[in-house]
Amino acid sequence: MVKFDTWKIVLILLVSLLGPLYTMPNLLSEDTRAWMAENFPSWAPHRAMSLGLDLQGGSHLQLQVDMTTVIADRIETMQSAARLELRQKKIGMQRAQIKGQSVMVTLRDAADADAATKVLREALGLGVSIDAEGDTLSLSYSDVELSNFKRQAVAQSIEIIRRRIDETGTKEPIIQMQGDDRILVQLPGMKDPERVKQLLGKTARLTFHMVDLDVAPSQCLDGTAPLAVRCLPDADQPGYMMPIQRRALLTGERLVDAQPGYDQNSQPIVNFRFDSLGARTFAQVTTENVGKPFAVVLDDQIITAPRINEPIIGGSGQISGNFSVQSANDLAILLRAGALPAPLKVVEERTVGPSLGADSVDSGKTASIVGTFLVMTFMIVMYGWRFGMFANLALVVNITLMIAMLSMLGATLTLPGIVGIVLSIGMAVDANVLIFERMREEIRNGRKVMPTIDYGFQEAMSSIIDANVTTLIAAVVLYTVGTGPVRGFAVTLALGIVSSLFACIYLTRLLIVLWVNWAKPKALPL
Repeated sequence: MVKFDTWKIVLILLVSLLGPLYTMPNLLSEDTRAWMAENFPSWAPHRAMSLGLDLQGGSHLQLQVDMTTVIADRIETMQSAARLELRQKKIGMQRAQIKGQSVMVTLRDAADADAATKVLREALGLGVSIDAEGDTLSLSYSDVELSNFKRQAVAQSIEIIRRRIDETGTKEPIIQMQGDDRILVQLPGMKDPERVKQLLGKTARLTFHMVDLDVAPSQCLDGTAPLAVRCLPDADQPGYMMPIQRRALLTGERLVDAQPGYDQNSQPIVNFRFDSLGARTFAQVTTENVGKPFAVVLDDQIITAPRINEPIIGGSGQISGNFSVQSANDLAILLRAGALPAPLKVVEERTVGPSLGADSVDSGKTASIVGTFLVMTFMIVMYGWRFGMFANLALVVNITLMIAMLSMLGATLTLPGIVGIVLSIGMAVDANVLIFERMREEIRNGRKVMPTIDYGFQEAMSSIIDANVTTLIAAVVLYTVGTGPVRGFAVTLALGIVSSLFACIYLTRLLIVLWVNWAKPKALPL
């Protein structure tokens, strides 16, 4: 049909005008966009595309989760659970030792083996296999359970990494799993990659212990300290080992907030606050141990060991030490984000300079402008000034709609994304070429103006749909199986297809129909 209802005309023109409107924020400064976001409704145009790592520079890190630590922690947990369950059920046990990836439980009486097996199977679940031989039980996790632990460790690490990076104010970070035990981290615009490496490299496992006053520091050096005591280095005294009780009275899991601050001497500190259960435990510990030193341990290093002068009832406290303003702020970030389930190792690191990214942006702009100019010139040469301008106007609307959709989605534009935009510009006029060529055939067959337009669009439609649907399928597959920049290319390609179908099929047809109704030509200038 070559006639348009009024509502269709209004809708097509409205969509065509919204493209430039929502593209406009990309030309404004960040401060202006922030002002618009605060003062305009949420649906109003204020969002812009953010540039990816390869366009504005930044850091690329590939981290590996230490799975040995993950499995060791789980096995230690199984050992503690086995001891506790057998003790509660009053089943005699001589010892529970870790050997490799198994826990060997030696009972006092071999006759209790069946009862102990039943108790441990109920307590530890089906993921643990138990083999009994005489008075010894061998406990080990199944391969499926170990794989679940590893997946959980990576997923938890990704979440904590995301929290830590968000605290630094980095915009549009890319954090995703790679392989079985690796995590890809890309930080566009990051100016201090070393600081991020330090933040991500720390496990941030915070625990609170009583200092063992019955053990001399010299026993830590000569290896005669009891098993119930841990000897850890003191951050304030290099080379000094402090004996602390092995059992942690509190852990950082009970923290609900941590903020940098200053003490009465204007020295940087970290103020922390516990949840309700942690506050009660902290109050009880400090009440029972007034006058004794209390060690705060971060990643197996004592960062401070103050003496408890009075009970701390409010559920909050402070960590002091030789902090700088930056280190106090970083520690607060680590504590707020939570502890990693295992240490992370940097296995790959790349830094993209902002100048290289700027060159990529300039090259992308040049390619887009040159590509658009050549396509427009081709359409005018092949199909005349009037129909060439119809196609070119649709092309401009197509480009603005594509950028507008990317801006509304808050998409991150990468170099492959620019390639997708340039490719979409070249593909955008494919539909018009098919339509105009079909019109030429109808003119040669002797049809009049209106039937030529009608048949030109109708007969070319099946070819247009087939060509664009197959390309759209390819874009969906790329987005599904691809990662990072490949997904960026797929998104821009898919949006380019959608916007080009609208511009070429609806807008071009409307422009031609409006011109024919106004000029009433006796023949089409094709």
